[in-house]
Amino acid sequence: MGLKSFLAKLYAARVVGQNQKWINNPVQAQQKVLRQLVSSAENTAFGKDHDFSGITSYEKLKKNIPIRNYEGFKPYIDRIINGEYNVLWKGRPIYFAKTSGTTSGTKYIPITKESMPYHIKAAKHALLHYIYETKQADFVNGKMIFLQGSPVLDEVGGIKTGRLSGIVAHFVPKYLQKNRMPSWETNTIGDWETKVNKIVEETLHENMSLISGIPSWVQTYFEKLIEKTGKPVGKIFPDFNLFVYGGLNFEPYRKKFENLIGRTVDSIELYPASEGFFAYQDKPGRDDMLLLTDNGMFYEFVPAGEIFDDNPTRLSLAEVQTGVNYALILHTNAGLWAYNIGDTVMFTSTKPYRLKVTGRIKHFISAFGEHVIAKEVETAIKEAMQHTGIGISEFTVAPQINPPQNQLPYHEWLIEFETEITQEKLLNFAEIIEQSMLKQNVYYKDLIDGKVLQPVKITPVIKGGFDAYMKSIGKLGGQNKIPRLADNRKIADKLYEMNLTN
Repeated sequence: MGLKSFLAKLYAARVVGQNQKWINNPVQAQQKVLRQLVSSAENTAFGKDHDFSGITSYEKLKKNIPIRNYEGFKPYIDRIINGEYNVLWKGRPIYFAKTSGTTSGTKYIPITKESMPYHIKAAKHALLHYIYETKQADFVNGKMIFLQGSPVLDEVGGIKTGRLSGIVAHFVPKYLQKNRMPSWETNTIGDWETKVNKIVEETLHENMSLISGIPSWVQTYFEKLIEKTGKPVGKIFPDFNLFVYGGLNFEPYRKKFENLIGRTVDSIELYPASEGFFAYQDKPGRDDMLLLTDNGMFYEFVPAGEIFDDNPTRLSLAEVQTGVNYALILHTNAGLWAYNIGDTVMFTSTKPYRLKVTGRIKHFISAFGEHVIAKEVETAIKEAMQHTGIGISEFTVAPQINPPQNQLPYHEWLIEFETEITQEKLLNFAEIIEQSMLKQNVYYKDLIDGKVLQPVKITPVIKGGFDAYMKSIGKLGGQNKIPRLADNRKIADKLYEMNLTN
């Protein structure tokens, strides 16, 4: 055992021990965070507009602060960009995390000197929990790669601005800098294809032990490594034993990754976003994540079916139940208040509070009242892969409302398979998906039984088709990913238009 790994184990034990205080007392931790947030922002423009001085309870908070999405915050963000101080939080943000919006164009999410450390701490603690639980710390002795956006930052309103992953690159601890890859110069390359080829060159002969990134990015990196060497990734990097990911459900990729690596490796799931770092997988082998209740944020939860109502039910952590799909609402030390992040989550446990990300509010199919969400389609694709042994690279699902020849409508699954498959296998794959959907979603089952919908149909997408689509809209690489499903045919129609289907 090396000195670094020995010290890492001691440090991990200490941190995990300290974290038990809020893990075992999550509601009290949240109440404390709420008091601190309201007190700190009482004299801001937003605090005065919403009478923060009168917020003495959670009920008062709900009464004083309505739920907003980014468009509702944009007037305040514009005031910050125009140079005003003390708008949403004390002083001015130190960064804007830039993300893509749907109706407002580019979104500028504030990051403050108070909120930034929590992003870093949560990522570090996820690794320390892994070390503590597994007693495995050898990865600290090898090289680590973090596939991320460019650390080159612009300025908006005098505030440094960029993708969150690029901002975080400026905060790599000194003790990791010698181990960290790729180089700063390579990380600044804007074009994703050029960048990943350069990363392959830089890492090919290094002792990589930890690899981190959105699964779709890492898959591209692995495929290019194999293309270059003809060897599986596990042979290229014999000490690679930990994959850290976030941003996408890994399950549809898991079998593909095992094939690319040539063996299984441990993995840690993270739940970060520009607005904050919410949860991480604290127990290896589980498929849920520990909600961070002392991470500078107070959480609310709205039953997902009510999120667009004028007066939705708003619940604190103490009121949530397992197995219910909730929209996640945030109050943060970056100055976001009752902010609808757009994600949906489902609790798997309340002692402690653990959850799964089930999808995006805007990413669903309910063209006929079926209320299909991302978690359901991801579960179905996982079951089909497990039962058939067939691997996929990517997929998305869209409703076909007006099929030809007077057919019943259906859900069209556009799937990029790893290899060509026979029509018989394709029909079997579709049948397993169909049975999984019938089992998971009673609304969908009613529509099938009532002859409103016909069973799912699969349309194969050509090899590299989804990458070609993302490139065509200028979103290849970066923090961009294919939506698992949508209530429209925008992506599906574009795939057909570009002749990317078989």
